[in-house]
Amino acid sequence: MDRGGCQMNGGGGGGGGGDEPEQSGMITLEDLESFSEDQMSDSGNSLDEDAKSMEEDRLLHYWQDVARGHQVEVSQEMAEPIQQLTSNNQGRSNRELVPFTLLARKEKCGELLWEKRHYEKGHWACVTMREDTYEKSICYGFMKLMRYICEQNSLGNYLGMTLPIVTVVRTDENHSVISNDVIVAYFLPVEHQAQPPQPNDNEIAIEIWPANTVYTRPFTGPTNEVTIVNQINAMAEQLDSPGANNSFIVAGYTNPAHVNRQNEIWFLERP
Repeated sequence: MDRGGCQMNGGGGGGGGGDEPEQSGMITLEDLESFSEDQMSDSGNSLDEDAKSMEEDRLLHYWQDVARGHQVEVSQEMAEPIQQLTSNNQGRSNRELVPFTLLARKEKCGELLWEKRHYEKGHWACVTMREDTYEKSICYGFMKLMRYICEQNSLGNYLGMTLPIVTVVRTDENHSVISNDVIVAYFLPVEHQAQPPQPNDNEIAIEIWPANTVYTRPFTGPTNEVTIVNQINAMAEQLDSPGANNSFIVAGYTNPAHVNRQNEIWFLERP
């Protein structure tokens, strides 16, 4: 089965040995923005085929370097999608946030404890993965969505990026163990909501998610089994009604290699 050109080395969320810090297995589009303007100045539609090939290789090597910090290997076949994502996402102005209405928020001593938001129904591109570790499932799922965003769709066009990329996770009754079955999902940009482009990959499904009210809690740092379980339990302590039974959402906004990566844990409000 095609795994989107990405495979994990090692298990869990642990580091690769030595003094390297522990990192998550998730790679997002934000990694591509680590290039400086000088590094990106030679990319663009004006490149001839040889120059384009050299640029793709350069970007691929950079992506591979980032991925090694997550114990992930990225294959050569990801070179073209990576180049497209980089050239189309050099600025943040074209990156949409999933729209929501803020209903309430709670702070303590200037710290945001949670927000209550309402999200309208909308189309999401979703891929369900069932690998032997949580990190593998996230990695393989995101690489598939990455290809869908980069022309492997019925329009044959780059679709544009939205944030956050979300992962639906499930736990046991005690909220102490995360299932390896995860759903990685990407919200279709507004211009594609009415007529979502269909994926070439039949493992990606276009789904209409119903309107939902969610409680969100921000946190920084890597996302792995340990941090997610800790955040779920921390959020449950803040809420009188903890929300969804054993199903939660992890929302990622920024580069996972960044020391202060911005994430949220989402609880769905019970009907």
